Amino acid sequence: MLGAEQSVALFGNIITRDFAITKILTDNGKEFTDRFCATGQRQPTGNHLFDKVCAVHNIEHRLIKPRHPQTNGMVERFNGKIEDILGQTRFTSASHLKDSLLKYNQLYNHHIAQKLLGHITPIQALKNWQKTHPNLFKKSVYNLTGPDS
Repeated sequence: MLGAEQSVALFGNIITRDFAITKILTDNGKEFTDRFCATGQRQPTGNHLFDKVCAVHNIEHRLIKPRHPQTNGMVERFNGKIEDILGQTRFTSASHLKDSLLKYNQLYNHHIAQKLLGHITPIQALKNWQKTHPNLFKKSVYNLTGPDS
């Protein structure tokens, strides 16, 4: 599990990459916000590091409804598939693991259509979005070669 500092560092790398982020939806974990705490262990301050980074970059930080994990459904399904890969494969080295995860990520993004996206691949959804919102992209979205190439 990432802490606030690691979440902010990862998010900082994403912010400066290929597209402009205007909104982000996260869960209510303490690595993302202190605006919500069901247990009362901490009081909201409005000064959480992740919230501050969002404010600096004019990114609207939205939170999922408490106790509604289905909001993260697509992410959870992807994580479940990664868990399956990790459980079915005996990796010989860290580089073998890294290569396998990168290949699966490419396969998922470029070749597996998603019902939630209207039965198109994530890369095609990005290409369609870039056509209608070019100001949000710093680089062109392009297809990578397929698994049979």
